[in-house]
Amino acid sequence: MRLSKMYFRTLREVPNEAEIPSHIWLLRAGMIRKLVSGVYGFMPLGFRSVRKIEEIVRQEMDKKGSQEIHMSAIQPAELWKESGRWFAYGPEMWRLKDRNEREFCLGPTHEEIFTDIVRSEVSSYRQLPLNLYQIQTKYRDEARPRFGLMRSREFVMKDAYSFDRDREGLDKSYNVMYDAYEKIFTRCDLKFRAVEADTGAIGGNASHEFTALSEVGESEVAYCEKCELAATTERAACVDSICHEEELPLEIVLTPGTKTIADVSEYLNLREEQTIKALLFVTYDEKGEFAEYVAAFVRGDRELNMTKLVNALSIPEHAIEFADEVSMSAKTGCVGGFTGPIGLHDCKIVVDSELTKLKNLCAGACKVDHHILNVNYGRDYKGDIVTDIKLIKAGDPCPVCGTPVKIARGIEVGQVFKLGTKYSESMGAYYKDENMEDQLIVMGCYGIGITRTLAAIVEQHHDENGIIWPMSVAPYHVIVTVVKTSDEEQMKVAEKIYNELIDAGVEALIDDRDERAGVKFKDADILGIPLRITVGKKASEGIVEYKMRRDTEKIEMSVNEAIENAINVVKAEIN
Repeated sequence: MRLSKMYFRTLREVPNEAEIPSHIWLLRAGMIRKLVSGVYGFMPLGFRSVRKIEEIVRQEMDKKGSQEIHMSAIQPAELWKESGRWFAYGPEMWRLKDRNEREFCLGPTHEEIFTDIVRSEVSSYRQLPLNLYQIQTKYRDEARPRFGLMRSREFVMKDAYSFDRDREGLDKSYNVMYDAYEKIFTRCDLKFRAVEADTGAIGGNASHEFTALSEVGESEVAYCEKCELAATTERAACVDSICHEEELPLEIVLTPGTKTIADVSEYLNLREEQTIKALLFVTYDEKGEFAEYVAAFVRGDRELNMTKLVNALSIPEHAIEFADEVSMSAKTGCVGGFTGPIGLHDCKIVVDSELTKLKNLCAGACKVDHHILNVNYGRDYKGDIVTDIKLIKAGDPCPVCGTPVKIARGIEVGQVFKLGTKYSESMGAYYKDENMEDQLIVMGCYGIGITRTLAAIVEQHHDENGIIWPMSVAPYHVIVTVVKTSDEEQMKVAEKIYNELIDAGVEALIDDRDERAGVKFKDADILGIPLRITVGKKASEGIVEYKMRRDTEKIEMSVNEAIENAINVVKAEIN
């Protein structure tokens, strides 16, 4: 392709909206264009890289026996109501009606659609196992779209669904997809880690998230260097501290103005871990109406894990929010800044499991400017739900081996789920076994964010000058830069290199624009084409400059050497 004919425009300044490297460089390279907040289009160079990622995904999925289909993004509401997710998915779902007032949504995912297909067409155990996938645009109405392609409202995703006879079959399908994902992200040249994850709105009983390591990622991963523990902080279990002190009698104390854990700890000369923290919430039903008040309690120095809390309450994330303390006080007896578990009424009390193993803690007295000392679980209060609802943090003991865990940040680029019979049971997806008896189909689902993977690659592969594309996903492999297009000898040599590369199957660009050399070099760096061959003043001597984008070194070599080296490098690096 000739840059003089290509539709592209690079930017010299950082766009005001761009905050992270992938967003900055994809915009500056002219690879994406913003339509509205969270919605982006792909320009020629960017779309080529998207298709490269898609093709890697397609190849690895096909190798595993998965079959590609393509379903509509418009989905009828009745299927989602049948599965029970029409409410559970919440405000992120884009809902619409046709002229006849029939309800639809723009698909954020396709479990219901694929389940409907299979229940209609699979009747015998002989038709299983089955794995179907698609690469398609998805829609989620993010409350705060940000970071370009990282959290957008429209994105391209590969979603696959496996259908098996039993749990053993699901385990095999899950492992096959897990292996495919490792190959896909390796071919995309990502540094990644597969970690245990929460199943969220998708559901199921097990999941792994494939996380591309990056400091700008929204996922936090807890991992242990001494054992195999690796999980998102949402999912990671925490080790409870234990205290064997003798229980002391309750003592109400005056604590004026001490509304925070830090304040009361300082006032009473206590460590924060000797206190109980209260967090107050209100939950809503499927109609969005008030359901109940909830008081959650954790150790004073701990942070509440909201994912664990909503799982404990068996509600979707959108059905809970912090309560208005005044309104809640009138109903439950709580007091803002001085709430404790003793004396509350008419609300659901959720207690972190650690509190049941500690002794003589300090809690709010549900009375202004007062706290209670020596609070003990069982004797003084009980919870309606007792479970782990705390957030793991760096330095906490590993729940497997006890070694202090570490925390890393990353970008979720893929996730695999063991759905079990969640959808087949609610939607009636059965098969006939050898005895002609109905059995529920056992399902798994497997997603890869294609466009998010593109952004993750740029996050890991860039420098202060622009993108550094891995060869496997680069929009083009080689750019031939002509220093002076008015020089016939330079153009002749450049055309020879360009044509021979194309004939050898190398995807090549030729920068034949009537621009200054500095502009061309700057653009080549921003675009991130892996290999640049510069044709300049030594063209008449048969000498050109050869440079890999990832290296600082520039090497002079003969035209034929440059061509041969380029072909060999491209073939070696495309996996």
